[in-house]
Amino acid sequence: MRITFHGAAQEVTGSMHLIEINNQCILLDCGMYQGHRAEAYERNLNFPFDPKTVDTLVLSHAHIDHSGNIPNLVKQGFRGNIWCTAATRNLSTYMLMDSGHIQESDAEYMTKKRARTGGPPVRPLYTRADAQACLGQFIGVGLHRTVPIADGVQLTFYNAGHILGSAFVVLDLKESAAGKRWRLVFSGDVGRKDLAILLPPEKPDGADILLIESTYGDRLHQTYDEARKKLRDVVRETARRHGKVIIPAFAVERTQEIVYALNELESDGDIPSLPVFVDSPLAVSATEVFRMHPEEWDDEVRAFLQEGKRQNPFDSDHIEYVRDVVRSKQLNFLAGSAIIISASGMAESGRILHHLKNNIENSENSILFVGYQAENTLGRRIVDGARRVKIYGEDFDVRAQVVSIDGYSAHADQAELLAWAQPLDRNRLQQTFVVHGEQQAALTFAERLNDTGVTNVSAPTRGQSREF
Repeated sequence: MRITFHGAAQEVTGSMHLIEINNQCILLDCGMYQGHRAEAYERNLNFPFDPKTVDTLVLSHAHIDHSGNIPNLVKQGFRGNIWCTAATRNLSTYMLMDSGHIQESDAEYMTKKRARTGGPPVRPLYTRADAQACLGQFIGVGLHRTVPIADGVQLTFYNAGHILGSAFVVLDLKESAAGKRWRLVFSGDVGRKDLAILLPPEKPDGADILLIESTYGDRLHQTYDEARKKLRDVVRETARRHGKVIIPAFAVERTQEIVYALNELESDGDIPSLPVFVDSPLAVSATEVFRMHPEEWDDEVRAFLQEGKRQNPFDSDHIEYVRDVVRSKQLNFLAGSAIIISASGMAESGRILHHLKNNIENSENSILFVGYQAENTLGRRIVDGARRVKIYGEDFDVRAQVVSIDGYSAHADQAELLAWAQPLDRNRLQQTFVVHGEQQAALTFAERLNDTGVTNVSAPTRGQSREF
């Protein structure tokens, strides 16, 4: 058996790991790499393997850095099943179609700009039609239900508590020729015990091989209460300046979590009653999926509803969900304070770019980041203190107040990741691979795992393989 790490190896985006066993190829995740536009396009377009040789795909959850290159994989010849949870299948339907739409729109916009200087047209990585074409290959599987997915390979999903439908993957593998057996656990992205809305993550109880994420492997998060207070303070202070709060947020989970937090704060009288606009067709659709799954809501949400403050955690008289482009454009002319939540969360594409373009140079406004910002993204440059940034090829001065809150992160921090891995038998573990973390985070977390008695820990680089 061989494992090759083709993405999210000493980096966060582009999760993609290939397992070869019994003359079969099993792909764990097929995420989109996000970073410098030209580099991202080339890496996403050109797979380091022939997509036609992949037999099956296992998807941990619907976030684009884990699922976003599936349409391109299918476009280039992959014809196998895509295994995931039912909620992941539902969310992926919206997310991949939205991704195709964003890429078409961005390509059209950039083509028009290039045309002014005689530049060549920009082609989207894939289209909405390509995204739609891959959806028939998705198969939803319930948690804790073991299914055979290839010769000698059985799959079981367990709740990862990261976003709706997220799972960590357990593969029971048997090599036909030598009769060797392994249990491989792939964490996907691990959520947090106290994360709002969703039930807490389950923990693995045994593994021979572990692939564990390390997004925040070198740091600790603020508590949920600290994050709530910081959100409250940002809204209050911006309202006093008569400014707007612009929040780049992932359409799935983070948007719903922030909407719920604002709903709580407003219902308790902790912030003024400002209009809240969720300006993302994908976030609107994703919120509908969340409404459809009350069985996944945690005790905190149930208590909030039982107190009679709201009939639904995602709705109030002050919250407007925006789908159409005309209404989105009208938000550019809002008078007075407001809160605008829009995708993408790393400010790399989508409607958030237009809201940043129209608000980033006004010192009365606040740009509030509530999620991880990968290297080389616009969000990361703003968070790191850039005073001038390019948006759609034009330069803008950063005059708005820039604030970052990590307490709303849906990723476990270092202590939570260690606690998640704690039940694993150290004597049984043959090899642990630390993935989905930038170099410092991955290497630091590998050291911390070693300190807890986990041996044979490594943080592979992109393209590195290991045979068993």
